[in-house]
This record gives sequence, C-alpha cells and structure tokens, in this order.
Amino acid sequence: MAHSSSTPAREVTVAGRRASLALLVMLSASFMDLLDVTIVTVAAPDIAADLHASRSQLQWMLAAYTLALGSGLITGGRVGDDHGRRKVFLVSLACFAVASAACALAPTAGVLIAVRAVQGLAGGFMVPQVFGIIRSSFEPAATAKAFGAYGAVQGLASVAGPLLGGALVDADLWGLGWRTIFWINLPVAVMALALGARVLPESLAPVRARLDVAGAVLVAIAVLLVLLPLVQGRDWGWPAFGWALLVIGLLLLAVFLAYERALTRRGGQPVLDPALLSVRPFSAGLVASVLFFGGLASFFLVLSIYLAGTGRSAWDTGLVILPYAIGSMITSGAGVALAARAGRALVVTGSLTLAVSQGLLWWLVRDGATAPGYWPLAGVMFLGGLGLGLGAPILVNVVLAGVPGRHAGAAGGVLSTVNQIGGAAGVAVLGTVFFNALAPAAGTASGAPEQLFGHALAQVMPWQVATYVLAALAMLALPRTAASHQR
Repeated sequence: MAHSSSTPAREVTVAGRRASLALLVMLSASFMDLLDVTIVTVAAPDIAADLHASRSQLQWMLAAYTLALGSGLITGGRVGDDHGRRKVFLVSLACFAVASAACALAPTAGVLIAVRAVQGLAGGFMVPQVFGIIRSSFEPAATAKAFGAYGAVQGLASVAGPLLGGALVDADLWGLGWRTIFWINLPVAVMALALGARVLPESLAPVRARLDVAGAVLVAIAVLLVLLPLVQGRDWGWPAFGWALLVIGLLLLAVFLAYERALTRRGGQPVLDPALLSVRPFSAGLVASVLFFGGLASFFLVLSIYLAGTGRSAWDTGLVILPYAIGSMITSGAGVALAARAGRALVVTGSLTLAVSQGLLWWLVRDGATAPGYWPLAGVMFLGGLGLGLGAPILVNVVLAGVPGRHAGAAGGVLSTVNQIGGAAGVAVLGTVFFNALAPAAGTASGAPEQLFGHALAQVMPWQVATYVLAALAMLALPRTAASHQR
C-alpha cells in the first residue's frame, strides 16, 4: 500500500521480482508452521511408542504447540510493529528452525513437549509478521494476490501434512523414523533465512504501542492452569490439588479481565479490550471459535490413535485424512466468494455438516466388532472436509462484521489467539474423554484392537457432535454477512 511521506523510513513498498521473492520466503515459513500441526498428528502413535510417552504426554505434544502459538500471536505482532517486522520474522524463523532440530533430537517425551512449546512460541512471533509485511509493504493489487496465495498455502499444508507425515514415518529414512518430520524443516528454514535477509523489506508501525506484558503472561498462566489438570487428571488420579489448580486458573482468568479493564481506564493498550466482550457478535464468535477449532484439533488426535490402534500404518492414516483436506479445498473457495452475501449461513451450515460427519463416523464404529474399511471412512472424512471449508476460512471475518471498524485489528488478533487456545482445550478435554474410555475397555474387552479402540472412539463421537451443534447455535448470533474491512 502507499505510504505518506511522513514515514518513509518506517515502511518501504516492494514490487516486481523482489516482492515475489519476499512472498516466497514468507509463504515457506507459513507452510512450515501450518504443516507442523497436521504432520505431528499423523506421527503421534509412532512418537508415543518410540519415546514411551503416556497418553497425557501425547496430548501435550499437540496442545503445547498450539497453546504457545496462540500465546505468541498478539504479543508477536506488537513486537514486530515496534522493533521491525523483518527483524522479528528472521529471528523467529531462526528460533523455529533450532526448535525443530531440538524436536528431532528429543530423547524423551518431556523434552519433546518442552521444545514443541518453544517451536510454537517462535511460530506465534513469526506468523503475524507475514501479515504485517504484506499489508505495509506490498502494493494494493499485490496485497490481494498475496493473501490469496496465503490461503492456497493453507490448503496445501492441510493436504501435504497427513501425506508427508505418513510417508516420512513409513519410509524410516536413515533409521530416523518419526524424527524426519522435524528434520525436514531445516533445509526450508535455511533457504528462507538466506533469501529473506536479502529481499524482505523492513517496516515499523507509525505509532509505537506499549506492550501489555503483564496481561499476556497472566492469561497464558491462567489457560495453562486450566488445561493442566484436564490433561493430567487421569494420570494423577484426579487428586484434590488438580481441582485446586483448575479453580485457580479460572480465578486468574477473572483477574486477567479485571486487570485489562483497569489498564484500559488508564489509557493503556490491553491484550484484550474488555469493551469487545460487550459486543454480542464478538462474544458469540469467541464461543463459536473455541468450540469449532477445539473439536477439530481433538478429532484428528483421537482419529490417528484409533487408526493406529486398529492396525493402520502412518501412511494409511494419511490416506484416510486426505479426503478431508480435499473436501475443505473444494468448498473453501466457494465459501470465501459467497461470504459477503451469506457469511452466517455458510458457517452455520459448515458446523452442522461437521456434526453430521461426526455422527456418521460414530455409526460406523458404534459396535466395535470390526474396523470400517477405507471407502466408508473416506466418505465420512470428505463430508467433514466440505463442512470445514465452508466454516473455517470465513469465520473470523463473519465475527468481525459485528465489530466496530476501529477495533477490527485488535479483535482479529484476539480471535486468532482464541482459535489456537480452543485447539489446545479441545485436545485436553475431548482427548481425555477418549483415553478415559480406552482404559476401561482395555481391562474388560476381549482384547481385539477393533473392540478396544472402536469402543473409545464411539464414546467420544457424541461429544464431537455436540461440540459442532453448540458451535452452530453460537454462530446464530453472528452478523448475516462477512466483514468488508480487512485490517
């Protein structure tokens, strides 16, 4: 976009070949970030077997990444605005690469969880710079094309993740097994760093904002204390101190809101402007986002465990998930095109379609006698992907249509963060339902994998259906059409 002469040193417009190379660098980094969510899900059973990870540790391998990613998004965006988006992007990319190597070398499940959190935090600082650089340094026509390319990369990552993860784990290159899913990030990151140092433009926000460090730390601790007993409770035996941590976490969330209100009254810039919570479409959107993305993240965890438990390889798991990605790519384009006329109807339809697909999966595994074949599973997954494509790409913009324009940027950042927290919460809650159902089955059933894992999956599917039905009900409070402002 064009910039006034008052800030020429802060933002530099790029075009032509340099803009194309800069976009290539940023999309490569974004691809890695998106890939590392789906690729780990497919490899999770092999990781658990190799590192002798408990079920709660397996949940944390996924939840730690998404929770750290969500914690870093808003803070990372503001750090880039103040200290230079190019600089923060390159530093974050380097940290992401180092954390990926540490994941590949992790000797224990505990170490892997810790470095996954570091990897997620690096991603949380890296991703906002992509949007900031595109908006501040690309010409208007190039900006629209760049965001279109970003959407295409999201679709590509959703397809490539399960297939690449399955292929790498089954290939067992150089005897590294699942560790290759992290090593693959290194050459991509090195090339992106070398090229990015030459072609990425530097930009700063015209007005420097004071970072709400206390608010960011407070909400991160509160969410962690809520999730910790939900994930670990079964392994701990549901002790009193676990419930105490849950209560403390909820109280800290209340303290966080009170602190943000006080900061707003003093003229500060909070992580979450409490005034946004009084906007009905926004508060309904927060609920819908937590349910929608929470159900999504937990579903792929329990599905991967189920498929591995019934004898399918990592490659087979990737092939089962592939129709889901294909379905989402088919409807996402139509959803984006129709969002300005029927945004609410699309997201509600998408959520209910996901509920139907989950219900059909429950019907397939309900008796647990035999594992369903590939094509019935593929059909259910394809239907779920169609629903995802209708809802996920436009949900944020539909919610933002009910937010005053001056708050759109802040609200978008909060919603993106809540999406990640919802994913972590879904893994914690619905993953726990699955593993709690699996443990009694192991002690009472005849021992056939189809019965053990089919029973556990059948127990969690009604909760999955309820999650998407409740999300659809919350979406009824959203505006009819998607937002026209993109800030």
